Amino acid sequence: MTLTLYNTLSRRQEPFKTVEPGKVKMYYCGVTVYDYCHLGHARACIVWDVVRRYLQFIGYEVRYIQNFTDIDDKILNRARQEHSSMEAVADRFIKAYFEDMARLGIKEADEYPRATHTMNGIQRLIHDLENKGFAYPSDGDVYYAVRQFSEYGKLSGRKLEDMQAGASGRVDIEDPEYQRKRDKVDFALWKAARPGEPAWESPWGAGRPGWHIECSAMVRDRLGDTIDIHAGGEDLIFPHHENEIAQSEAVTGKPLARYWLHNGMVKVDGNKMSKSLGNFTTIRDLLDRGVEPMAVRLFVLMAQYRTPIDFTDEAIADKTNAWHTLKEGLLFGYQYGKQLGWGLRTEDWGQGVMIEQVSHLSPSSTLSFPNTQYPVPNPYIERFQEAVNDDFNFPGGLTVLFELAKQLHREGNILVHQGKTEIPADELKIQWQTLVTLGRVLGLEAKPEDQTSANDDLSDAKIEDLIKQRQAARKAKNFAEADRIRNQLQAQGINLIDSADGTRFVKTNNS
Repeated sequence: MTLTLYNTLSRRQEPFKTVEPGKVKMYYCGVTVYDYCHLGHARACIVWDVVRRYLQFIGYEVRYIQNFTDIDDKILNRARQEHSSMEAVADRFIKAYFEDMARLGIKEADEYPRATHTMNGIQRLIHDLENKGFAYPSDGDVYYAVRQFSEYGKLSGRKLEDMQAGASGRVDIEDPEYQRKRDKVDFALWKAARPGEPAWESPWGAGRPGWHIECSAMVRDRLGDTIDIHAGGEDLIFPHHENEIAQSEAVTGKPLARYWLHNGMVKVDGNKMSKSLGNFTTIRDLLDRGVEPMAVRLFVLMAQYRTPIDFTDEAIADKTNAWHTLKEGLLFGYQYGKQLGWGLRTEDWGQGVMIEQVSHLSPSSTLSFPNTQYPVPNPYIERFQEAVNDDFNFPGGLTVLFELAKQLHREGNILVHQGKTEIPADELKIQWQTLVTLGRVLGLEAKPEDQTSANDDLSDAKIEDLIKQRQAARKAKNFAEADRIRNQLQAQGINLIDSADGTRFVKTNNS
């Protein structure tokens, strides 16, 4: 079960081999902090969060760095509009970033370097490029001489003669910057100070760095000359990542990264997300209107990470229902563990050594819990790893989780109706522990208070109304809708018991 990854650089899937055995150096090009994070940021951050979690799950020691671009024209424009400062705008949206990501269950990176805190490294790298003949000064600016780097275009596959300067893809011959370049394809490493803008002293005069040099310097300073994984959205392949390669490899003579990984883009109702179309959706707007964070994670993880995904109301409703199914399985031990005689305190279920004993298993390991020895080949962990090892196939891995959740749901129903389960209690414990552990690998977690609060929000009248809706759906032979309502209630701690006399409900409590 070798992990293989699709490498944008080679355009093929390759076995994963790290620079240093057992260790992964990983860098993700983070956000430019001039506004609140949107759905595109949510997708990227969730994907790379889970990549990191999975690498740790299979035994790697991961050092994960994510940068903030905190000096940029967009930040400066925002500061002017608000009669504020670049620092104030950046600090506000960095704070908002951490708030939004915490709500999505995204673990913090090991370090978050900022461009403005990396000036020495940026200037050192520009100086090295200049000394090696890859950079030249011009009226206070410094430019990268693209044609000096013979491998330029190897990541994006673009031919140099087809390229134009800058991320916008437009060249204005009246632009003073264009006139200072020796070649239209060259790009800025250092920009001379402009009136009213922040500036730093340098050997080329006061100014600020170009966008691309920032990441090259931060990778070099924090992780060294060659890293294992460089990640980002596919919109960064050109020019940003192409330029990073040119800058870094021209100086070191070594590959900047062994594997270049890129996530696909997010559309909204089939259209590119933009403020002009009125479909620009921020993470906080989405969550504030009641969308469950774990449903957002499922929306992201149920698609192959390199493919585009389309955000629609129908899609998020579908993933919300899917989350309720998973949540029910994740809460199984809290609901039924005491009844099954697992002999643990409620607050310990799903925590501590039990989870640790599952999370580092090989598929044939012996699972050992207090008062229980249950040797069993673990086909769920084996199948999960087999799926995800195929270029981080998280949808395939989720198939295993849903299978476990549905099986636990079935056994919970049997327990409620018959007072005992068909699967032995010890085996159910193993299945539940495995589900909780694999859920944590994907950042999908549920806690007893999730069930309690949902339970408290449902009045008896509301429950009876939903039961009537379910009965109507069954009468109309709309069994999918009937199952959806039942799953919705069970995910909120309400068990339905059907009998010849009708349907009654039982609220599960965790005391």
